[in-house]
Formats: sequence, structure tokens, C-alpha cells
Amino acid sequence: SFLGQEASRANLVRAGVEPGAVQLLTTQDEPPERIDVLLVRVPKSLALLEDQLLRLAPAVHPGTVVIGTGMVKEIHTSTLQLFERILGPTRTSLAQQKARLIFCTPDPALRRPANPWPYRYDLPAGVGAISGRPVVNHAGVFCADRLDIGTRFLLQHLPGPGPARVVDLGCGNGVVGTAVALADPAAEVLFVDESFQAVAAAEATYKANGVPGHAEFRVGDGLTGVAPDSVDLVLNNPPFHSHQATTDATARRMFTGARRALRAGGELWVIGNRHLGYH
Repeated sequence: SFLGQEASRANLVRAGVEPGAVQLLTTQDEPPERIDVLLVRVPKSLALLEDQLLRLAPAVHPGTVVIGTGMVKEIHTSTLQLFERILGPTRTSLAQQKARLIFCTPDPALRRPANPWPYRYDLPAGVGAISGRPVVNHAGVFCADRLDIGTRFLLQHLPGPGPARVVDLGCGNGVVGTAVALADPAAEVLFVDESFQAVAAAEATYKANGVPGHAEFRVGDGLTGVAPDSVDLVLNNPPFHSHQATTDATARRMFTGARRALRAGGELWVIGNRHLGYH
């Protein structure tokens, strides 16, 4: 999370930690070669946890202290089985204030499974220029193993060739922006997401389709940093969940950013469930 990293930096400064004393890595960076203490905030996505543990496991040794944490409703049998399968014997603490800890004892002799991520599949027919083409997903990206109904609907109704600069805002795996580029190689497409996993997936999807057009891939806070009055079309399937909360806060920021970035006569196309009241 780009926003998670920014929050971490701000909190480190507030705590008086020297800027060079802490290294912040993204999920696309190589893990350290040796880990003595591994603290894991269990993510909402089981796939993301699987990818994280498999990438970190080679750096763990028999003396590594491994502690996971999460709310009771987030820690399932499948969560504990992942720790067992990838790192070693696992147990949990008693619940306290609806939260609990996971304790894992690393087993170097454990035969770990191969990492199934990133995951690749071909799209179905009937979704415009990108029908039958490959999609690449990194773990934790929205609808990593299938095309969600909102995106499918948007793909069936994308505008024809014309807009010079198009933004796939909250791009996820990049399927929408890639469809635009396939339909109009002259278009300049900007893929934006606050998730490092998502932007990596979008770039992989774009490259897997051999699109001849021009594209830019950016991890950031919405359209922050995009020049005002510089965009012709913004395509957006905004999230309406922030962790466990249902909220339109992210969508409002996206819409506001789009208003600033769009040229006069430009358009914002949004897909959303009717009950959210985006219209």
C-alpha cells in the first residue's frame, strides 16, 4: 500500500526515528536474506498472506521468532494451515478484546509448495477488444482469479477510439486500460493504483498482450501528481470497502481528483452498484 508506506513514514517521524534507520520495502522488492523476528499483520486476502509467507520463508531460520496478529474473525483454520504448511508448527493465543496472536515455530526441513502467484488466465469472449486475451494477477489484487461483473460490464461499453490521454484509475490488474490500448493504439494510457501489487499486475497484463501503444504505470494516491486539465477520459471502478468498513471516501477522492485532472469536455466513467448512489 502506497498510503500505508506514507503513514508509516509519518509515524516514524512523529516517534523521533531517524529517517535512515528504517527501510520500507514494497511487496515487489526482494525480502532481506535473513529474518530474526517476523511480525505479520494478517491481511484480509488469504492469497496475499500465502504469497508473503512463501516469499519470506527462505529468510526464516530455526531461531526466528514468528508472531502473527489479527482480529478473531479474520483468523480462520485456513489462515493457520498456511502458516503450518509454509513455515512450521503453529498455535494461537487466547482471544483478547476480539483479537488474537499466532505463534509459529519455523521448520527448515519443511517442503514448501511452489508459489502460485502471479496467476494468469484468459478472459472470456464478449468483452470487447480484450476478449480471449491473457490477464496477469498478483496476490491480493481485486478479483485475482476471475473477471468481476462490474468490470465485465464496463468492458462491453468502453468508448471508441478518440480520447488522446486516458487514465485507468484504481487500475487493479489493468484489464480496462489494456482494453483501451488494444482498441486504440494511438491512445496514451496511464495506469494508477495505490497498491504496488496492482500496478505490477497491470504492467504484466499490458506486456502479456503485446500492446503497441504508449502506457505509463504509476503507484500513488489517486490522481495526485497528474497535471490539471491534462486528461481526456478517466475510467474508474472504485472500491467501496476500506478494510471492514463500507465507505465512499475513496470514491469521493477519486472523483475529486478526476475533476481536477480532466480537460474541459473530458469525461469520467464510473462503474458502481446502484445502492452506492454514485450517480
